[in-house]
Amino acid sequence: QVQLVESGGGLAQAGGSLRLSCAASGRTFSSAAMAWFRQAPAKEREFVAAIGGGDSTYYADFVKGRFTISRDNAKNTVTLQMNSLKPEDTAVYYCAARPWPEVPSTVSGYDYWGQGTQVTVSS
Repeated sequence: QVQLVESGGGLAQAGGSLRLSCAASGRTFSSAAMAWFRQAPAKEREFVAAIGGGDSTYYADFVKGRFTISRDNAKNTVTLQMNSLKPEDTAVYYCAARPWPEVPSTVSGYDYWGQGTQVTVSS
């Protein structure tokens, strides 16, 4: 049974940083796509960043230059380093994974999801 467990959320001030981690168990995702999505209150879940099977990375325009996604294959984890945080980054952040290397940016493109971790950025 595949499980994704996020950690590292919390409260930050605008301009600050947070680091989210997602630990996968039940299968190895070293050659597969893993991603981060987020969902703010009363809004749809949206794509934030992803890393593909060849470790290629993809970002939503609103986080380019501020967020960095990376993975540690030995630990079967994916990390999202978030810098220069803005109040509009406040949301629940979800880790997602799929058993193939291609990287979709849609919610329906991922088979496995974590429970989410709250990120709150104060102004």
